[in-house]
Amino acid sequence: MRIIYLDNAASTWPKPDGVKERMAEAIEGYAANPGRGGHALAMKASKVLFQTRLQVSRLFGIKNPNDLFFYMNATQALNQAIKGFVKPGDHVITSTVEHNSVRRPLEYLRKTKQVELTYIEPRENQLFDAQDFLQAIRPETSLIAISHASNLTGVILPIEEIGKIAKERGIAFLVDASQSAGVLPIDVEEMGIQMLAFPGHKGLYGPQGTGGLYVHSSIDLEPLIHGGTGSQSEAIDQPTTRPDRYESGTANTVGLAGLLAGIQFVNEQGIEQIHQHEWGLAKKAITQLLTIDGVEVYGPSLELERVGVIAFNVKEADAAEVSFILDQQFGIATRAGFHCTPLGHQTAGTQQRGAVRASFGAFNTEADVDALVAAIKEIAAAF
Repeated sequence: MRIIYLDNAASTWPKPDGVKERMAEAIEGYAANPGRGGHALAMKASKVLFQTRLQVSRLFGIKNPNDLFFYMNATQALNQAIKGFVKPGDHVITSTVEHNSVRRPLEYLRKTKQVELTYIEPRENQLFDAQDFLQAIRPETSLIAISHASNLTGVILPIEEIGKIAKERGIAFLVDASQSAGVLPIDVEEMGIQMLAFPGHKGLYGPQGTGGLYVHSSIDLEPLIHGGTGSQSEAIDQPTTRPDRYESGTANTVGLAGLLAGIQFVNEQGIEQIHQHEWGLAKKAITQLLTIDGVEVYGPSLELERVGVIAFNVKEADAAEVSFILDQQFGIATRAGFHCTPLGHQTAGTQQRGAVRASFGAFNTEADVDALVAAIKEIAAAF
């Protein structure tokens, strides 16, 4: 049975041509430790890391590639940004659709450093208004930390407007681009983003174990990890130079070589084309799912554009059971449950039961949508 993969919000699959080949080339040809030696293989590995850093920087409008630091995923990047920046007694503004990779570090700081938090809720139609973030600012507000797009409903937050407010008020602005990197245009300078966390294994089509964090040169974070960087080895303290200050330990050279190929695919396809393709499939799926008796789809109304993520339930059926049936009987991979965003489910009104999530990628087709809708019709008829 052919697998219809609709879990791209968790990790895109399949990967484009070139990703596997670049990773194999790294393993076989130059998988030495980058930045840890002057021999040819170490230098080759360092060159590939720099090339990847440069391409990511160009994608996000980052002026200085050394302000970009690589991590295993967006969660590590967000923890470095949040815990490395927020001080005891600070006030942080965030939203009610955040992933736990934003919420949990913030709640940890609330408990351990007496940090105060304000969660902004959406208004009508699940949309956020930048003015609500403005109204929440206090004298002690140091950071606004929000997702670019919800991993549950696909709603897109007005980050450019919020970034302008943050800049005018002298407040740091952190954006979680887990659902938007490679899908929506991002320019950190134009959007006033001072810190940007992103995964490599989702919309950038790289392998798992890759991701990163951009930090504007004006912001100094306390490193979460201290150790070997390959530079200033004689010093007791962590280096102050970037990116070494925030990249202790051996880099994932093999994974970052694959990420370089993934970014090349995104550039060739075009971000706007990828987004329109994914949103077009999601819109078709929503339209058809809403015609099925007993199916409820969550999120903004159809005329409002979002990323290619939809959440739904089938009558009173358990979401996990529906997802299991889709997988076992129809070969359709979705995700069920609370998607690491309990506040998002509370906002959507699904905090008691969770939801089934279908998320589309560049390799999905309209036939995949038709198969999903046909399967849900059959499942709904059985309940």
